[in-house]
Order: sequence, then structure tokens, then C-alpha cells
Amino acid sequence: MKLNNESALKVAEFLLQIKAIKLEVTNPFTWASGWKSPIYCDNRKTLSYPKIRTYIRQQFVRIINEEFGIPDVIAGVATGGIAIGALVAQEMGLPFVYVRQSEKSHGLENKIEGVVEKGQSVVIIEDLISTGGSSLKAVEAIRNAGCDVKGMAAIFTYGFPVAEDAFKKAKCSVITLSDYENLIQQAATSGYVEEEDLITLAKWRENPDKWGK
Repeated sequence: MKLNNESALKVAEFLLQIKAIKLEVTNPFTWASGWKSPIYCDNRKTLSYPKIRTYIRQQFVRIINEEFGIPDVIAGVATGGIAIGALVAQEMGLPFVYVRQSEKSHGLENKIEGVVEKGQSVVIIEDLISTGGSSLKAVEAIRNAGCDVKGMAAIFTYGFPVAEDAFKKAKCSVITLSDYENLIQQAATSGYVEEEDLITLAKWRENPDKWGK
């Protein structure tokens, strides 16, 4: 899907404004995967800002209607996709469930919390796509429940080839509100990073798993 440039830049600006996305070229972050990165993204911060979460909710509803059509159920990926997914489901008047990263070790040992039925169509909401691994586990769980995954919608993606290849292999369409290219463009235009830092950010994006080692 080709992003709506105006809204993609606006989402990027929002994320930068509230420091949901932090850029630290000289003092890189360490991700859970072990990757060193000059960028860190925590889109859950958007929930603390009513204007921003409303805009994101509205954009999700727009792209779901345009790209997937109205599903039977909205599903959020734990934990970042739960709250925004519930807001989207409420706006669309649809049932909502969420998908755990792993089954509970007690009780009913559910991986999907809420009610889904075999044959229902589902759109999955995610806050962030990096390598795509955890996101696609949610897709697998919904499919294993006998449902049709119409696709996934996320706030932001780094656009890594490994993720794009994984979604293609899984035959799952994915759309996002913004991405790395729009983020860097907005960061440069708004003065969040210096011109020379853009070179470092571009090099990281080319080879993120080996950068900083």
C-alpha cells in the first residue's frame, strides 16, 4: 500500500513531538533482540494524548475501510495493540479480542482473549512492526482459530526487508500509518536531527543487525 504522504508525515510529527520515537545517534539504544539502534519507538505514549490517539484511531478506521473493508472482528496484539485496537473496534462498532504473545500458564490457557468464531474475518491492530516476528505470531493464532485474517494495520514500521519478506511468505497484507522514510523526512524538516546525523541513520537502516558492532 502507498502511504498517504500528508497523514504519514503528520503521524511521524506526532510521534516525534511526544517522544514516542526517540532518535539518539551518538548514544544508541539496545533493542530486546540485541540490535543496537539510533532509534527507539514506544507508540503506547500516544494513548496519553487525546488529540493524537483520536487522530490515530480515525486514520486506522479510514485505512481499514479503504484497504480491507469492514471485518467481523478487530484484534489487538498484546500489549501495544490492545488499547488502540479497542478504540478502533469501538469506533467501528465491532467486537474486539486481543492476542497474547504466548498462552497463559493458568486458567483456560488462552492465547486469544475474547470471543472469535470459526469463519469470521479479522483485522489485526499492531502498534509497531520491526522484524515482524511477534506480529506474525498473532496472525498465526487468529488463523489457527479458524478465522480469516484480512490483514494487519500498524501505527509504524521500520520497513525492514526481513519483515516485508515474512509478511509476503505468510500471505498477510500489512498497512501502516507511517514509516521510517516519513519519520526521517519529518525529523529533518522539523529540526529533530542534524543534517550529518541523517547519514548515520541511513547506514543503520541499511544493515540494522550489524550496526554498532
